[in-house]
Amino acid sequence: MVATRRSLRETVLMAYSGQHKRRPWRCSYEAGVWAEAGGEVVDEDEEGAMEMLQIGTERPKNVLILMSDTGGGHRASAEAIREAFHLEFGDDYRVFVKDLCKEHAGWPLNNMERSYKFLLRHSQLWKVAFHGTSPRWVHSLYLEGLAAFYAKTVEAGLRKYKPDIIISVHPLMQHIPLWVLKWKSHQKDILFLTVITDLNSCHRAWFHSDVNRCYCPSVEVANRALLDGLAPSQIRVFGLPIRPSFCRAALEKDSLRQELEMEPCLQAVLLMGGGEGMGPVKETAEALEEALHDKELDRPIGQVVIICGRNMALHSSLQSIQWKIPVKVRGFEMQLEKWMGACDCIITKAGPGTISESLIRGLPIILNDFIPGQEVGNIPYVVDNGAGVFSSSPKEAANQVARWFGHEREELKRLSQNALKLAQPDAVFDIVRDIHELVHHQSPVSRLTYTANSPDLSPTLLSYLVV
Repeated sequence: MVATRRSLRETVLMAYSGQHKRRPWRCSYEAGVWAEAGGEVVDEDEEGAMEMLQIGTERPKNVLILMSDTGGGHRASAEAIREAFHLEFGDDYRVFVKDLCKEHAGWPLNNMERSYKFLLRHSQLWKVAFHGTSPRWVHSLYLEGLAAFYAKTVEAGLRKYKPDIIISVHPLMQHIPLWVLKWKSHQKDILFLTVITDLNSCHRAWFHSDVNRCYCPSVEVANRALLDGLAPSQIRVFGLPIRPSFCRAALEKDSLRQELEMEPCLQAVLLMGGGEGMGPVKETAEALEEALHDKELDRPIGQVVIICGRNMALHSSLQSIQWKIPVKVRGFEMQLEKWMGACDCIITKAGPGTISESLIRGLPIILNDFIPGQEVGNIPYVVDNGAGVFSSSPKEAANQVARWFGHEREELKRLSQNALKLAQPDAVFDIVRDIHELVHHQSPVSRLTYTANSPDLSPTLLSYLVV
């Protein structure tokens, strides 16, 4: 019987590892494959075939971004990171944005989106849930219990995408995958990174000491990370990741107003309630109609753009009103940078994504609402840095806009300058570049196929996987 002939590559790798038997959960940084114990190597064929590689060539790294649609900010950050990877490094990285718990776990993990929306409709319940689960022993015990229960299905989900890098953009996407990786003795094989998407006050579940990096959007969040046990070497402060197409858009106000069919000579305020159209949007719109209408001259002193997001009921209700001033009513907008570029200030709830985008566009901000818990700290972040004000009264918010468009125009300019100083438009690029550096600081040995429990791999060699 003729023995199966091994390739030069296989011979070199076996000689290095000193093993002629397959081990569980083998991860190949060259071939990009994961294999089960006793099973054949499975090539990546989920979302595009992988070409055969010669010895010495490098395959694209697989990046798995974990998110959940509990609010629009997590997916927006994930998509921003994916876009930045493509712009910076082309085909060097293959990025998958997935809700691992929804796709590969059971209740309650696969029901988080619906549960979150229910809790937001009953804000006091959400406040209790947020603060009640904040102590580390509470959320750690709960999440590790779920991790143990759904370990096999989560493991199957990870194996499906064969990640070299895992990025979490959700506070509940650290503990469970890290627990599974540790359970399979695979934690040091993969870079695990957290990108926090809350600007100031954030849940403590964001902080896990086993991550390679924790990217914080502000110094305030970085200080919280230090207090929760992360080392300074694990923390980077770059800002909130915003879509590159938004950050790099070259916009000119006059041409935008012409394109969007707005009044060219009237100052404009943008009114939003996040992706779901939350908060007192209709009440504020009606107050703006009164405040921006000069009754003596019977003419408008400003115009309003209202973004209703996914709130179709709000959109229909506002569309039916006969306005005394120029008003544009829009639904969910994919090119928000144009509407922001055409306006002079914004009224919005304290969502971190909208705040960061407004700062990039230099828009003075009036915050009129917030979600208890994670958005509370965003108010002092804006107000204390001189980029805006807070008012929960629709009438007062509208009157503030009228003052800015009238005798307080210099104040509006000052707030706009402060907003631009606070903005961090390059944050998403800083994040992906730092990740790229982490990947290339790995030991050359780590790019060879190895087993995580091989006796030939000393802790010293494994330490090259982590900066």
